[in-house]
Amino acid sequence: MQKGWHGVRAALSEANYRNFTIGNVFSLVGTWVQRVALGWLVWELTGSGAWLGAVAFADLFPMVLVTPLAGAMADRSERLRVTRISQALLMVHAGLLTVLSALSLLTPGLVLVLALVGGIITAFNQPFRMALLPSLVERPNLISAVAINSVVFNVARFVGPAIAGLVIAKGSLTLAFAINFGTFAVFSWTLARIRLVPAEATRPANGGLITAVVEGWRYAAGHVGLGAMFLMLTVVSLCIRPVLELMPSYAALFGPDAGKFAFMTSAIGLGALIGALWLSRQADPAALAKMSLSNGLVMGAALFVAAVARQEPLGVVALFIVGFGMVVSGIASQTVIQLAVPDHLRGRMLALHSMIFRGAPAVGALAVGALSDVTGLRGPLAAGAAVTFAFSGIVYSRRKLILKSLGL
Repeated sequence: MQKGWHGVRAALSEANYRNFTIGNVFSLVGTWVQRVALGWLVWELTGSGAWLGAVAFADLFPMVLVTPLAGAMADRSERLRVTRISQALLMVHAGLLTVLSALSLLTPGLVLVLALVGGIITAFNQPFRMALLPSLVERPNLISAVAINSVVFNVARFVGPAIAGLVIAKGSLTLAFAINFGTFAVFSWTLARIRLVPAEATRPANGGLITAVVEGWRYAAGHVGLGAMFLMLTVVSLCIRPVLELMPSYAALFGPDAGKFAFMTSAIGLGALIGALWLSRQADPAALAKMSLSNGLVMGAALFVAAVARQEPLGVVALFIVGFGMVVSGIASQTVIQLAVPDHLRGRMLALHSMIFRGAPAVGALAVGALSDVTGLRGPLAAGAAVTFAFSGIVYSRRKLILKSLGL
């Protein structure tokens, strides 16, 4: 297995993966520009944490309903073709947002509907896109490829909000949506350049889609190690990640300007970027699994500090640590799953990962956003941090049994 920067260079030397990554860089930067701009638009229109939570729920919760079936389809369909189609649909969606914004037709209700449509397309796209990855690189380069993907995601999480902050400061939300449209066009072009051998098509599965979904869930539930990984991911996604969706509300605790909001979002992204760069040098699956099981302790403590902080610098440092912990947990869990499951179940296991990764924050953001309008934001965030810290401690105490079941 390639280690450190040698693995990174080896993964990027493969033309298919290199094309995918170049397009992914552009697409994810545009996605974060749009995401930050949309959050700011909703906050400007409503000033309500409940509305922020509702839009986040509409965007993320379709993962719970759509992704399991999409994952089962990813185990029996041509992953590259479906990825191309769904990315094209997301480009059309960004174009529609651009036009409606230019015409000043966006209302909170319409934004909610458009977030739901985009969430449904993304929920279908995600398992195909993730399950495609092993077809783009040789297996020894898989850990590096997953780490590079996360580096790309977190570069975008840092750069995208910074661009969005500049665009919002100039008062041009339409430009933010247009940027996303353009980056999707670039990704569609690079996807068209990928050429896979015919053997890439996945083998047909027996039985119907529902049967296939149930088979995948039973496999995960019956596996001690994978079950623990998915449970830890659920708690982190439910209790920690909603702070991302509610950043306009959190930033407003320290001041009302858009620049502060974009700066705090970028602080999370910078922490995540550094975590991803650090993990890109890790090649030991056992170490990755331990990180995934222990990072809830780090994130729980950091989010608690962010929740109670009254000084902006302390809040920013805590958010930076939250971002670092989230990416370490996310990369580690996804990589262990990629390596631990057989290929005929990979789509379903990654679909379950995506369902939790996006669906749980949807529920968490909806609940925390609604509570914040009644109690303020600090209390619900602190409670989620405490739950995460306690649960992570319990899971980490069983790490030897979990690692043994994963063959690590």
